[in-house]
Amino acid sequence: MAEAILEIRELSKSYGALRANDSISLSVQPRETHAIIGPNGAGKTTLISQIAGEVSPSAGSILFRGRDVTALPAHRRSALGLARTFQITSVIKSFTAQENVATAAQARAGHSFRFWRPADRADDINGRAKSALDRVGLAARADVPAVSLAHGEHRQLEIAMALASSPSLLLLDEPTAGMGPEESQQIVRLLRELKPELAILLIEHDMDVVFSVADRLTVLVNGRVLASGAPEAIRRDPRVREAYLGEEFAAPP
Repeated sequence: MAEAILEIRELSKSYGALRANDSISLSVQPRETHAIIGPNGAGKTTLISQIAGEVSPSAGSILFRGRDVTALPAHRRSALGLARTFQITSVIKSFTAQENVATAAQARAGHSFRFWRPADRADDINGRAKSALDRVGLAARADVPAVSLAHGEHRQLEIAMALASSPSLLLLDEPTAGMGPEESQQIVRLLRELKPELAILLIEHDMDVVFSVADRLTVLVNGRVLASGAPEAIRRDPRVREAYLGEEFAAPP
């Protein structure tokens, strides 16, 4: 097996007496889609926030591409190839879709908007932004202010912003939240297209989406790993069905 692109070792996060994450260990392989599932309050978003560098762990370590990044701030991890989307979209509503994605691309490139910026650099940034918008199905909406985009388009835009930074690992927090079935299927198609290119760590409540795209699942309950393995193994695990999935997603006998 190839070296993991992401390795979490005994990661814990406490807020006073509350232990949001408790000695979590997991790994993500190159070009693997690894889903984290579990009930509300299981500690999923806290885990993603620690991986992204937005929350400092109380204990444990995070290795990204073989490097210990536990103490690195979020922008340093982004520069190494880690990108994140959020459960609640974080786009700049007064910017157009194109401007939002270009801003994200510039942030990864390590410079900001300036009137004197070289034309070739600006062309490169805008080209990457257009390519990312096309990838998520928003090319025709490039000049539309984000405030005028529909909810599903906001989710697509945030993924485009993450892709514009050319990540090797994409952290997705509820990418289909609030979407209808047709919009969710568009995200599923996009995630399948991305599989050969990069690794994805996915938090998602829609189990149809999870079982459509995930190569491996980790189940969190009360901040701890209850089970981790291939989708069919998770379907068959009686502890997982009791704690989260229910009989609806049980594998056929």
